Amino acid sequence: MFRLRLFKRRVIEANVKRCFPRLDDRARDALIRGNYEHNGVLLFEFMHFFSPFKGHWKSYVPRVARVQGLEHWKRAHARGKGVIFFCSHMGCWETAAAAVCLSGVAATIVTTVLEPEWLHNKITAARATVGMSAAFHPGSMPAVLRTLRRGGSVAFMNDQYAPPPMGVPVTFFGTRVDTLSVVGPLAKRTDAAVVPLCTYREADGSTTACIEPEFDLGAAGDDASAATQAIAGRVETWVRARPEQWLWMHRRFKNVAAPAA
Repeated sequence: MFRLRLFKRRVIEANVKRCFPRLDDRARDALIRGNYEHNGVLLFEFMHFFSPFKGHWKSYVPRVARVQGLEHWKRAHARGKGVIFFCSHMGCWETAAAAVCLSGVAATIVTTVLEPEWLHNKITAARATVGMSAAFHPGSMPAVLRTLRRGGSVAFMNDQYAPPPMGVPVTFFGTRVDTLSVVGPLAKRTDAAVVPLCTYREADGSTTACIEPEFDLGAAGDDASAATQAIAGRVETWVRARPEQWLWMHRRFKNVAAPAA
């Protein structure tokens, strides 16, 4: 696929060039090749959603994903106000999230309805086998609030483009771009703890879900833009650490002028 320039190659190249403008052509191609190799592995991992064997996803996940930092979630959860995870599309985020649920975190992920319907039903059913619930947007907020009010955990993906009113413009890799802004206001409204969840692929091919210490929004918690900027900064550090593992094919910089040649 890399050699044939398939799977949104133009989008990938534009995103990498924007975010790492100082890379020369050789280094840029190496990063993109690494990303294609990562996505190739990801494709086969996602195929496990469609196993004909009952309970396969639940038995498969512990073999390929592990959780670190569970004590940070336990400490945040003990406050009884709920926990808000913010995450990104790094490593195999699906097996990582499933491993977190299997470790005792009954999480609700905020996601979209997939098409076609059979695909949506298949993946939703597999997620349910590991104890993962879903709140589908638009219209996800009532389910999110119910979860937090009973002291549960919800997870948002904070690395994708999100136009107003869901998003506000913040700086990501040096570019002002609309970014999901719900976490800060939601934490302020509910007093829920905000916890970063960093996922990444290890050298042996497995994925680690690293639950980091509670994220202190501080004074930024009173301002949606400042809170969103702080979260975007943390996500950027994850991508910079392992750039070949991020979802570069996503149009993260939609409606933003292309960088100068």
